[in-house]
Amino acid sequence: RPEGAAPARAERGGSEPPPPYRARRPAAGAPPAGDRAGDGERRGPDTARGRGPSEADRPTPERPSAPQTRRSAHPQRPWEAYLPGDRPAGSPPPAEGIESDLDDRLEAAETLDVVREILGPCVRCKLHRLGRKKIVFGVGPATADVMFVGEGPGGDEDRIGEPFVGAAGQLLTRIIEAGMGMKRAEVYIANIVKCRPPRNRNPEPDEVEACERFLKAQIRVIRPKVLVALGKYAAQTLLRDTTPITRLRGRWREYEGIALMPTFHPAYLLRNPAEKRPVWEDIQEVLKFLGRPLPRRG
Repeated sequence: RPEGAAPARAERGGSEPPPPYRARRPAAGAPPAGDRAGDGERRGPDTARGRGPSEADRPTPERPSAPQTRRSAHPQRPWEAYLPGDRPAGSPPPAEGIESDLDDRLEAAETLDVVREILGPCVRCKLHRLGRKKIVFGVGPATADVMFVGEGPGGDEDRIGEPFVGAAGQLLTRIIEAGMGMKRAEVYIANIVKCRPPRNRNPEPDEVEACERFLKAQIRVIRPKVLVALGKYAAQTLLRDTTPITRLRGRWREYEGIALMPTFHPAYLLRNPAEKRPVWEDIQEVLKFLGRPLPRRG
């Protein structure tokens, strides 16, 4: 989320090449660099992924390597960010660029327009430097009874600036209209993050940390009767639960006092058409909760 020079990993859309190391003068009496025992094997797991120690912390013969610190962000727990004491040396702090009064301003926001105004052109995480074309805020009425939450924008969404407009979005529209008997314009649709991650990779913890607060503000303003979490990433992030989506889906949960139904993502259904039946069952549960009639299936 920082402004400034992009980290090396950002240039490759998530890959993290090792940072350039400057040659270090060997201590008096030490063998040449190429002959030192362990030279080239010194890098630990984090360094191998491009998160090397800072110059001041780099080990020398007189100061051996310190044990690796624990990393709090886990790939299966995307909502977690690095704890202050666990952040790899030399990496940017989480939520770089976040204003100190941002949460207070969002808490005071009473309309979606105000939330969008606070979001602004948004440079709060690194995604704005990784090829983002448009911020995808969300679409739908502030009075919606149903709110769908996906993972993040894809290429079509990034180009147009509206969530779920590609092939997966067309399927979501059919789910809403044919499966629920509602118009797409009656529901609200948003994502965990509002900018497209490079090559549609999963959002990273710092990106979620910067962006999720805006989704929370949208949910608080809309206060829908039902949240539908589309896919593993949205469900696990909202619920803070690493249970697989195959076990989460179809079971009612709660998000800050709002009923939440996890189900499969439309993009997953495009790859696995046989899973449309479970989604239809999940949508039926949503309709029953809302007291709406089940539409006839032609």
